[in-house]
Amino acid sequence: MYRLNLLCPKGVSLFMGIMDIFAQIEKERKSTGKPEWLIAGLGNPGLVYEKTRHNAGFMTMDCLAQQEHVEMNKLKFKSYYADLTLAGKRCILIKPQTYMNNSGEAVVQAMQFYKIDISHVIIVFDDISLAAGKLRIRRKGSAGGHNGIKSIIELTGSEDFSRIKLGVGQKPNKNMDLADWVLSKFTEQELEAMQKSCADACEALKLMINNNTEKAMNLYNA
Repeated sequence: MYRLNLLCPKGVSLFMGIMDIFAQIEKERKSTGKPEWLIAGLGNPGLVYEKTRHNAGFMTMDCLAQQEHVEMNKLKFKSYYADLTLAGKRCILIKPQTYMNNSGEAVVQAMQFYKIDISHVIIVFDDISLAAGKLRIRRKGSAGGHNGIKSIIELTGSEDFSRIKLGVGQKPNKNMDLADWVLSKFTEQELEAMQKSCADACEALKLMINNNTEKAMNLYNA
């Protein structure tokens, strides 16, 4: 009988190759079956809107995709999307390309296609009531003046979806137009804070999809 000598370089190489094959099989096994969660990061498409306050949701999806070594370059459900296993759960990530005010169109299409209940939807978006870099996690709630959330509530007929709000800073003065503020670019200092909050949001998502929303709130809520 042939015995694998793990002390020789060829034996080690063969062993590592076998382990890689088993790891890939296990990854594919976990990715089969119906997706359990839909995670949508809100924003506006196009280079002109990159690194603007309204695109905090997009920034978080990009951060998560980079962490998980997936690309969000496939177009479906009026969104760029990725299908991946996150913290043991099969999830669909989307970045709606409908522009912010019509975000609900993309969310509803993805929900209906995969038959995902509203209770397994998480929305990540910007919040002007919080300082840049701060998070606030909620199980449900009203639109609170956010047009992207308003669209989702109107088209799903429900407020019962979890959300992660990323602080993007308050208007510098009350007379400034709100649209001008949310479409303005982050400063370099704010971008550093946002990178931290996007990473925190990714960790919070991993807890939330495993029914640990309370823990996520305790750890990350501003």
